[in-house]
Amino acid sequence: MSQSLVDYQVEGHIATITFNDPKSLNAFGTPLKNQVLIALDKAAADDQVRVIILQGAGGNFSSGGDIKEMLSEGLDKDIVSNKLRGMVEGAGEVSLKLRHIHKPIIAKLEGAVAGAGMNLALTCDFRIAADNAKFVQAFVNIGLVPDAGGIYLLNQLVGAAKATELVMLGDKLKAEDMARLNLVNNVVSIDELEATVQALALRLSQLPGKALAAMKESFNVHAFAGLSAALDTEVEQQTVMAKTDDFIEGVSAFIAKRKPVYQGK
Repeated sequence: MSQSLVDYQVEGHIATITFNDPKSLNAFGTPLKNQVLIALDKAAADDQVRVIILQGAGGNFSSGGDIKEMLSEGLDKDIVSNKLRGMVEGAGEVSLKLRHIHKPIIAKLEGAVAGAGMNLALTCDFRIAADNAKFVQAFVNIGLVPDAGGIYLLNQLVGAAKATELVMLGDKLKAEDMARLNLVNNVVSIDELEATVQALALRLSQLPGKALAAMKESFNVHAFAGLSAALDTEVEQQTVMAKTDDFIEGVSAFIAKRKPVYQGK
């Protein structure tokens, strides 16, 4: 890979894919997305790899969509809408890839786990969180809707009532909050995170891979069959949201570090 926004390592039967843009808290932009897809394809095609770990460098999993990329050509609504459409399509492509790789995928979560970063974690088969992890469906705070399958995944995992609360209010959640909602499998101290994830990966790597693949395929049929259609809906909704006055106000307030004043337009 050219610029190292993603690190890919294989040890034994375990592939580790690391978002490696710590200056942006591993914001999920197009270049990082492209490299993640390449790494996932490598892991999927390698018969030696039985388990995949997804993690972030620099003490954070991912801060979500790359707002700098989103606004790189200014605040013209049509330009931003087109750019955002491509970014949302890309996040959705990664979500589908994570679900359709017939190998267990573990999300190793610490620090910021926000927006699209949180939703990509929700597509993984296992989520292990450090006690310092902070989760948020941040989209509403800048006038957008969740992408990377957010609403669909939360609805499937916690039900419509709680999912509505999480995405419409955009409150921050601690790791223990996520555990109470059964959105993470385990919460451990930051000092125990690496060993816990490695132990789970090793255990999975020693189980019958074809049986695990069949189980994941069954979950895709019974629990995630509507993901692709939901991602298509997100693309259309986000394209419209990017042309609203509320979105422009939201991102302007975010940049200026002030409280937004929305007009419902």
